[in-house]
This record gives sequence, C-alpha cells and structure tokens, in this order.
Amino acid sequence: MLGKRIKHSDFLTTLLSRRDWVYLLSLLIPFAAYNLALKAYDVLAAQSGGPRFGPTFDLMRSDVFFNLGYALLWASLFAVTRRGILRWTTVVLFHLSAVLVVIVTTCSHWYFRKTGATLDYDMISLWSSKLLDFGLSLRAWAVLLTVLLYMVLAPWLLTHALGWWRGWPETSPPEFARISYLSFFVLFLLALGCGSLSLPVGFGSAAADTPLATDRFANVVLTAVKDTEVKKPPAEEGESSDADSAPTEHPAAHTSLARTPQTEKRNVVLIHLESTRAQSVTPYNEDLKTTPFLDELAKHSLLVERAHAVLPRSAKGLVAVNCGIEPALYPGPEFESGIPARCLPGLLKEQGYRTVFFQSTADAENGFWDGALVKNLDYEEFYPAETMDKEGFQWTNTFGYEDDIMLRPSEQWLNAYGNEPFIAEYFTGTGHYGYECVPNRYGYEHFSEDEEVDRYLNCLRYLDFFVKNLFDQYKRLGLYDNTIFVLYGDHGEGFKEHGRDMHGDTIWEEGLKVPLIIHDPKRFQNGERAKGLSSQIDILPTVVELLGYEVKNGEYPGYSLLHYVPEDRTLMFSCISVRRCLASIKGYEKYIHHFGSQPDEVFDLSKDPLEKHNLASEYSREELDKRREDIFAWRRKVNIEHGDVLVNGVLYSDIARNE
Repeated sequence: MLGKRIKHSDFLTTLLSRRDWVYLLSLLIPFAAYNLALKAYDVLAAQSGGPRFGPTFDLMRSDVFFNLGYALLWASLFAVTRRGILRWTTVVLFHLSAVLVVIVTTCSHWYFRKTGATLDYDMISLWSSKLLDFGLSLRAWAVLLTVLLYMVLAPWLLTHALGWWRGWPETSPPEFARISYLSFFVLFLLALGCGSLSLPVGFGSAAADTPLATDRFANVVLTAVKDTEVKKPPAEEGESSDADSAPTEHPAAHTSLARTPQTEKRNVVLIHLESTRAQSVTPYNEDLKTTPFLDELAKHSLLVERAHAVLPRSAKGLVAVNCGIEPALYPGPEFESGIPARCLPGLLKEQGYRTVFFQSTADAENGFWDGALVKNLDYEEFYPAETMDKEGFQWTNTFGYEDDIMLRPSEQWLNAYGNEPFIAEYFTGTGHYGYECVPNRYGYEHFSEDEEVDRYLNCLRYLDFFVKNLFDQYKRLGLYDNTIFVLYGDHGEGFKEHGRDMHGDTIWEEGLKVPLIIHDPKRFQNGERAKGLSSQIDILPTVVELLGYEVKNGEYPGYSLLHYVPEDRTLMFSCISVRRCLASIKGYEKYIHHFGSQPDEVFDLSKDPLEKHNLASEYSREELDKRREDIFAWRRKVNIEHGDVLVNGVLYSDIARNE
C-alpha cells in the first residue's frame, strides 16, 4: 500500500519516464544556462559604474521566464505524445527549436557586442546571412558549433548511456502509456503563463523599459509579429488616436525655389562619406594623416567645425542632407510612405536640373537600397553597383565594393549630360563596418595598434583617394569650376570608447560628430570656418543660398552656414533603437538619456570633447528632468511630422516597429 501511495503521488514519474526526463533535462539545462549566461554578460557590460542588482534582475527577468516556459512547454508535449509518429515529430521539433533559439541568441549576443543595439526582426531581414559575420574568433565559432552539436546529439547519447548503466528498459511499461491529461494541461498552462511574462517589458522599473529587457528570441518573435500585424493607419483599424497628435503637415511640404538676381545655375555634388567620424579625418585631427586630400581641400573651403548627424544611420543622414529636415526617429517611412518635405533634387529639377544618384553598395536589389529611398529623395536616375562593371574592383565592406567602381559610370554620365545643370550624389561604402579594404590599390599605412581601428582608418584613407579621383574627373571634364561640392559624414563610428562598436546606438561624439566640408571654387579661397553648433539639416539651406535661390511657400528648420547660427541653438539626437538613448546639445553642454539602462550623462564638450567625465551629479533632478522632457517632446514632434500618431497614449511607430 505504501509503495502504491508513493507511486501515485509521484507526479514527475507519472508524467514522464526516467528516460524522458533525462532526455529533456540533458538538453534543457545546458540550453538555459547558455542563453542566460550570454544575456547576463551583455547586461553587465551595458551597465556603467559596475553591476547593480535591481537593474540586472529587471533586465534578466524576461529571459528567466522564457527559458522556464520553454522547458515546461516541451515537458507537456513529451507527456502527451508518448509513442509512434507523434513522439518522433515532437523529438525532431524539440531539437530544431533548440538549435534555432541558440542561433538567434548567439546572433543577438554578437550583434549587441558590436553595435550596442538589440537584434530584432527588421535587422534579421536586412542582414540575413551576415548576422554571424561580426568578427567571431575561431574560439567563438568553436564554442557555438560545440553547443549546437551538443543540442543535436547529447540527449540521445546521455539517455542511452545512463539507461544502459542503470538497466532501464528501452520502452515504457504498458501502464505508463495512460496519459494524465490534467497533468498535461497544468504544464501547458504554466508554460503559456511563463511565456507571456517573457514578452512585456514594463515590469515597473525604468531599466525594464528597454529592448534589452526582453528575452532575445522573444524579442525577435514579437517584432516579427508586430511588423506583420500593424500595417494600416490606426483609423482604418478602428483605433482611437489622441486628437492633439494627428499627423501635421510639415512646414516644408510645399516649398519651391524662386530665382533672384544672384541666381546661378551651377552643378551640385553631394559626396556621402560612409561611417566617417570627424575625429578620424585630418582636417579635424591634424595628428592623424588619414585624409591628406581632404585636409588640403579644407584649406580652400568652408569647414564646419561642429557638424552632427541627427540619427546615426545612413538612410536617416540621406533624408537630413537631401531634404533639410530631421528624419523620422523610427525605421521605415523614408522607404515606404515617402518624406513629408520637398527635397533638394526635386526643388532643383523644377529649375531645369538633371538629378542622378550613384552608389558603390551592392544590395540594391536585395532590400538594402531597393531604389525606393532614392526615388523618395526625388532623384530621377539611380546607378547602384549592380549596374556597374565589377571586374577588378574588390569588396571592401559589409554591403559593397570599393568606391572607385563609381568613377567610370560617373564619367559616362557626365559626358552625356554634363552640359546642363545637375545635382549628383555619390554614396560611398568603404568606411562601413567590415573594413575589408586592407590591402587595396593605394597601399597601406599603419595608424593604430588596434587591428580593427587600423583597418577602419585605412578605409578612410581609401575614401580620401576616391574623393581626389572624383575631383580630378570633374577638372578633366571641365566641370569643376561650375560645381559646388558638399562632402559630409553620414554618421560616425564607435570602437568601444564608451563600450559600443559601430554606429547604431553610439550616441556619443564618436557616433554623431561628422566632417562637413563645402567646397566652392568661386568662394572660400582662403578657407573659412563655421564654428557654431551645426546639423546635417543645414546643408540644404546653405546650398540654396550658394546657388542664389530663395525658398518660397514654406520653410526648412536648418540654417544657412554662410552666416552665424544662433548661439543658443539646441540640437537633439536619437539612437537607432527605440527606448535605447536620446541626447541633446545646447552650446557645449551635452545631455544623454539612457532610459534607465545606465544613469543619465552630462558632458562639457568644450573641456571634455571625448566625453570621459560625467557631470550629471552636479545637476539637480529637476534640471535633468527638464532636459529629458525636452527631448521627449522633440521626438514626439518629429515623428508626428512623419505621419506618426499616438494610439491610446503610445507612439504608433513604437507599436508598429518596436525597434
């Protein structure tokens, strides 16, 4: 009687056989340990000032619930599928799902280490096969392959070895085949409960209100679901929107150019310097001889000393430069629904200009630049690398070829159409992550003991040669004297100066401060300096004034850099990831808000340009709150201008994208 009572009260052995428990736990325990260890590493790395228990627990909570829910789900499925084809199907799916989750978790870990950003569905669809190409060492690859091999083979081997040693029967006894559906439903409901707790990020603390607070795999699934669910405007779905947050027409929505007595129909060339930060080019750092041609050019140009990107992403930089407005602070609208202001190519097209866009990146037909953005910028002709002869040109970055690949198509186009006014954009790519330009046709120079930084600086050296070659082309074709050249960085690049690589969420000056040089052969012969706080949105009004036009039927928010900008100007900035970081600069005072993942920061850029000394403790809570509220108000205003609205008090872009 006692033995029977123990047997029937033993929930675990009634639910699953010993073999099943060994099989499950031999995978689930290492699986959870691996996932939680990677997340813990990233959470601790993201915290400045040392680990703190409260924020660390908040950021790990979703992962704990996800792994617990995952284990309970498979335990319930093993309990209800005990024999035959259903059991074999369950076993196969068990292994495949574990492999998938481990791969996504590993990709997320390395993506976070490289970019400081959280991997989501949009990034997976963009990077596809390149997700694991983040500089993994042989040791890292060996660890990953070992983990995957363990997930596939270890449960079977361990179960058979332990069963042989303990003398367990190969099959379960007949009486064990009876299924306790109540037990199954209890486990299944617990699994659903834990799974649901892994999805929300609002656990009641500031630290939890960040993408990092959501389990890595759950975050990808959640962003994929929301990306497919939310496609229509809220009004079409019957949602109520806050009345004061309806999309407003941008002040530059209907602008046009008017001729003046000073108007000259001169050519305009925009040279987009990919991932080029100001501190790594010679005109802004005379001790670093990476770009001697740019340095010489700057001596006969207008050099903007304090130019900044609004948001460190190439597409956003293109919108700011070409359209003179702050881009949407959430991903997508510049590719999809268009841009709410008239852009420079369209304005000049109305004045009889031709418009053309060249780029050396090679993913235009695969979703990176699919032509939609270029069309929305109002360029008529588009020449991506797919249209160019690639023979003899090397691959230099994640997305494309060395920039000299654009020289021949450029010369062919200029020979055909250079006798009439035009605006041309040259989108370079060699400075982008990957930094695969060493060696190259222009040799190599040693700049840094850090191998990755050294490759990056050599890529900027290559860009310098490309710019020189392009200028030589314009001189050779007789177009140089009648052309205004604008050379600008789209964003900077981080190399762990503040713990983050690349640019996406690098909100410090290495990610935001960019070179901006305006070269006009008819002006600035002795070199001039624009010393005020400047933005990419200042390029459009500056070019318009250089051409002698006036803007009619609206206005742009930027300032012409041919004049002094207001001393009390405040610039605002955003990271790529929503709820990751925002910043503002007023004068030389820079404020950064991290949404609770680390303390707010304040820097005096006049004394501390590398942002090493956080002065936030010298400010009152009220002062910091006011700076934060101002950034939130700016963010809301910009997104509404791009068609964003509030739905039940939440930004629609956050619901739709949750980047």
